[in-house]
Amino acid sequence: MPVFYGTEIASPLMLGTAQYPSPADLSRAFQRSGAGVATVSLRREAAGGDGSGFWDIVRGLDIPLLPNTAGCHSAREAVTTAHMARDLFDTRWIKLEVIGHPDTLQPDPFGLVDAARILTDDGFQVFPYTTEDGILAGRLLDAGCEVLMPWGAPIGTGLGLNNPYGLRTLRGQFPDVPMVIDAGLGLPSQASQAMEMGFDAVLLNTAVARAGDPPAMAEAFAHALTAGRLARAADPMEPRDMAVPSTPVLGLAVLQ
Repeated sequence: MPVFYGTEIASPLMLGTAQYPSPADLSRAFQRSGAGVATVSLRREAAGGDGSGFWDIVRGLDIPLLPNTAGCHSAREAVTTAHMARDLFDTRWIKLEVIGHPDTLQPDPFGLVDAARILTDDGFQVFPYTTEDGILAGRLLDAGCEVLMPWGAPIGTGLGLNNPYGLRTLRGQFPDVPMVIDAGLGLPSQASQAMEMGFDAVLLNTAVARAGDPPAMAEAFAHALTAGRLARAADPMEPRDMAVPSTPVLGLAVLQ
């Protein structure tokens, strides 16, 4: 199972806690998926008054929490939000988002690196939401990050792995760095593909929360991740340009 900053999690599925039709759907989705980490936004936690009811549900999940800086558009804003999250959730983990574009929600690479360096120096264990850019990945590692979270596609789109070549290249460039595909997944098959590529986990929210049956979809993602992880470990065959018969020619009858 994945290990992040020395902590082994029970499942490669990291599941968000926003947008569910009801608290019961949220709880059942986590139960049926066996998710290893719950992500939570400080902004959503504080949006409905004191947030105590939501906090009770999240605490009852009894799995590691990964607060995030969702909606932050500058390094300063992200750093402030991260400190508030650490005080509220009592964890050094932080999913760092610094949004650079309002439509694509693409990370701001400059603000992301600046915030990652500040937070690492402040004792945080940073999970940066980034792109598949290898240069940016190197800068984040230099800033002290020990995990990378490249996007599959823009947040909430369900498009899957938009740039498989770039993601494979990133995985190959940093083979020993834990990596999580974060954002853009819509189907369990896309999560399985990420695991087959060698990624350690996936993080998703909308694909489950907005499904017609969130608990069933959460379970489907869990099964897909297991299949992808087993397929990767089984050393799958390489694609070929030419057909190769699965039945040996040797020993077949020769008709004259």
